[in-house]
Amino acid sequence: MTKTTDKPAKKTGTTAGRKTSAAGRKSKGTAKAAAKTSVWRTIWSISWKLVVAMTVLVASYCIYLDQIIARKFEGQKWYLPAQVFSRSMALYPGAAVNHHQLIAELKLLGYRKVANPRQVGEFSASSTKVDIWRRPFLHPDGKQAEQRVMVEFDHQGVSRVWRISDNRELAVVHMEPVLLDRIIATDGEDRLFVPTAEMPSTLVDALLLTEDRQFFEHHGVSPLAILRALIVNISAGRTVQGGSTLTQQLAKNFFLSSERSLERKIREALMAIIIDARYSKQEILEAYLNEVYMGQDGARAVHGMGLASQFYFGRPIGELTLSQQAFLIAAIKGPSYYNPWRYEDRARERRDLVLKLLMENGKISGQQYAAAADSPLGLRSKDRAVHQKLPAFFAEVRKELSQRYGGSLLKQSGIKVYTTLDPIAQEAAEKAVRDTLKQLDKNNKDLQVGMVVTDRYGAGIAAMVGDRNPAFEGFNRAGEIRRPIGSLIKPFVYVTALEQDKYTLATPLADQPITLTNGNGQTWSPQNVDKKFSGEVPMIQAFSRSMNVPTVNLGMKLGLDNVAHTLNRAGWPDRVPEYPSMLLGAVNGSPMMVAQVYQTLADGGRYRQLKAVTTVLDENNQPIEAAESSRHTAWGRGPDYLIQYAMTRVVESGTARRLGQAFPGVTLAGKTGTSNDSRDSWFAGFDERNVAAVWVGRDDNGKTSLYGSSGAMAVYRNFLGNRPPVSLRMTPVDNVVRGWFDKTTGQAMESDCANVWQLPALSESYQPARNCGKPLEWWQKLLGG
Repeated sequence: MTKTTDKPAKKTGTTAGRKTSAAGRKSKGTAKAAAKTSVWRTIWSISWKLVVAMTVLVASYCIYLDQIIARKFEGQKWYLPAQVFSRSMALYPGAAVNHHQLIAELKLLGYRKVANPRQVGEFSASSTKVDIWRRPFLHPDGKQAEQRVMVEFDHQGVSRVWRISDNRELAVVHMEPVLLDRIIATDGEDRLFVPTAEMPSTLVDALLLTEDRQFFEHHGVSPLAILRALIVNISAGRTVQGGSTLTQQLAKNFFLSSERSLERKIREALMAIIIDARYSKQEILEAYLNEVYMGQDGARAVHGMGLASQFYFGRPIGELTLSQQAFLIAAIKGPSYYNPWRYEDRARERRDLVLKLLMENGKISGQQYAAAADSPLGLRSKDRAVHQKLPAFFAEVRKELSQRYGGSLLKQSGIKVYTTLDPIAQEAAEKAVRDTLKQLDKNNKDLQVGMVVTDRYGAGIAAMVGDRNPAFEGFNRAGEIRRPIGSLIKPFVYVTALEQDKYTLATPLADQPITLTNGNGQTWSPQNVDKKFSGEVPMIQAFSRSMNVPTVNLGMKLGLDNVAHTLNRAGWPDRVPEYPSMLLGAVNGSPMMVAQVYQTLADGGRYRQLKAVTTVLDENNQPIEAAESSRHTAWGRGPDYLIQYAMTRVVESGTARRLGQAFPGVTLAGKTGTSNDSRDSWFAGFDERNVAAVWVGRDDNGKTSLYGSSGAMAVYRNFLGNRPPVSLRMTPVDNVVRGWFDKTTGQAMESDCANVWQLPALSESYQPARNCGKPLEWWQKLLGG
């Protein structure tokens, strides 16, 4: 009983234990599940919070990037350097432009000579005519449309200009100005903005086929392109293909560095997506075409297709051949690697690949492909610079812009500066300086030069050279030296006299010894070059032979203050020291200062301040207001005509006669000048077109053994050899008459008198003596003679 009773009890206890154990296990499982659930809940809680936080951060970052992008795209995308242009050549009947000069200008502008012009940028020429298909361009007075014109010449210059389309005679035709340079005031990037509409369509097609075929389909980033590039690069074992879209490249170029990192690539992709969402494909394409890096021009980075066209080919992008367009697209992959001047075969191979892509995609025909692939690259000659090195002239431009437009002008983006520079005159001046100084070096070492050439009719600076090496960017001797001008002052002594009725070109001047004493008791006795005295000489002879003593005697009679005033009226900016030696040029000046006063002599006695800048347009092509240049009448046209005539005699038979001998049959005006001990050699003169002032000397003020005629005039003679002169027309003026004067006494006579010579004279000063100055015979008195 006891056992029986005990067994169930034992069994019951075991079952309970088992139940207790199961319950415990269940409780532990539940606890584990609960714990596991708690962990997942924690992870989920943290995860969604992190996702939200990351989303907020990414969104905030995207908003930040969006603001950066918006400022760039909707504000000023680039700083566009100031474009500096030459003068615009004007062609009209009577223009002092010859056949040779026009053709040289067309070549400088990159026009192509052909048998028969068929498109803009081409010309043909016969011996007397030039047929030009002129490009459209922006003139200071407004846009000029393309136009085909014929220009005809005679011995004096342009005789006729007419439009070929309707044979209509034209009053004037302007050629486009030469783009001299772009003044970079910021980061060293150089570009020339060109709207997409002005880009050749085949160039755009080639870009998309080569760089981003899905450009119009993707949204800034192309995953397929990235995957394809990854596979190709893994297969090749190196980076041979990129997966970046044009939009990504633009984002990198605009906002990022070239650093290779995951962080930069992510930022690039985000910016590309934002750019694609914000702006049209055409806007993105235009930005890319004007931003892409295309090579290095010295210290300047060349950006954009417009400037690349000029850099590689020297012509506007709209005139590029199919082959040239293909090369520009080819160069994008690596402008240094495909440098056509250093690696021509490499560049041609890449160009041909671009051409093949165009053909395979039906953008060009097989015939076009074959012709383009067989053609040379057509590169710009290395002798023809993309931007002109004109340190002296550009220094004058900067100074004038600051004075007339304000010092901050060059910081503005997209301005266009139109100047007075004549590229043909500048080239002729530079060559004259180099060749002449090389020749003079044989007997004189360490010579330097300063030269200024002006446009006689426009009063603009046509050329400027400030060093024997015209490209040297240093001391500008054309504008900055101050050296005694010697006999170049004499025309202003004589014009002071000719303004007075009592003086004529025949008036005898005393050529006798003179001794003058200054306030300190020091004496000065001027001498003629030959150390001789002739008693009296006619004014015209004293002037043409540059005699010192007659000039001093005349100047002392006129009064030093009056002569100084004449020089200031002509435009001399400094105070003229009023002591006797100034009559022989003891006045310090520069070629620029001399050019100014001789411009007044050449311009009929009218002073107009010389200028280097004519017009400045803002980025919207609107003129920017500037301070006006000063002008006034310095003296009458009559006295000026007489002094011009006297200066032609200097060239015909006076101290500059070697110049006249070099150009027989051409009327030129000039004046030589030499300072004491031949330290400074000067020449100033003009033809119908230009005025020139030249100084040759040494920086240390040492002796040179040069006279004005052997130093500075040699530079001018070579200048005219490079740029054939236009003979002075010497148009008569109203109050100047043909006069006859006694060769001995200078007395005005009738033309049939003995011992007379003919000279121009002011009508009010020409009062011919009755009966040739002899007493009347009885019968003459009887007849009332």
